Amino acid sequence: MKAGNPFKAALAAKKAQVGLWLSMADPYLAEVSATAGFDWLLIDGEHAPNDLRSTLAALQAVAPYRSQPVVRAVAGEVALVKQLLDIGAQNLLIPMVDTAEQAQQLVKATRYPPWGIRGVGSAVGRASRWSARTDYLDVADDEVCLLVQAETVTALKNLDAICAVDGIDGVFIGPADLSASLGYRGKPGHPEVQAAIESAIKKIVANGKAAGILTGDNNLARRYLELGATFVATGVDVLVYASAARKLAGEFGLSAAVAGPSAAY
Repeated sequence: MKAGNPFKAALAAKKAQVGLWLSMADPYLAEVSATAGFDWLLIDGEHAPNDLRSTLAALQAVAPYRSQPVVRAVAGEVALVKQLLDIGAQNLLIPMVDTAEQAQQLVKATRYPPWGIRGVGSAVGRASRWSARTDYLDVADDEVCLLVQAETVTALKNLDAICAVDGIDGVFIGPADLSASLGYRGKPGHPEVQAAIESAIKKIVANGKAAGILTGDNNLARRYLELGATFVATGVDVLVYASAARKLAGEFGLSAAVAGPSAAY
């Protein structure tokens, strides 16, 4: 964790940032991923089994590398945002933001009074290097990069208003949830879903915000970058591993084994 925010600066400069999703919830694998050279790494707290401590461990693991960590919270709760910021997360991705009012509340949650409602406890936190960064309270608000996820029909209808909220640095389109909201659950590649995604990216960019998305399809990733998206994740670590492991097993004539439902309990 360094002073300033290189990821936020890159988005402001409209410099494309290619990333990888971290769903393994393991700091060892997070560090391995950081050696690959991605511009950013998403530490997932929504759909991966991360908690505050494992998120902290991942932040510490990738800190020495050039890859910038982005933390996705499980929800946009004020108290949780405070905790994530205090452990040193500068870049936050908040899921399921449908309205400008939600976005405004999140901006307040990431700012100290008198402009926001973030609790002041940085003296004992990693964010200030345990008070070694004596100017932290003066610069903290400006160092936060706040990204919100638009992933429903409602969010798309409110996209202009969400983008107009001062303090929102970027809007991320969630293909899986958006496809479900549009009536095509499990089919993010459906033409109507893709049309909605492309329209949203163009609208976000036209509003002067950074547009982001996740896809495991390299051709789609390049297409989104061509449309002006500036933070694009190109895969998920656990799926990259699963694919490679199954391919290796298959080369020796072994087939993938899927446990029955009872194995999960």
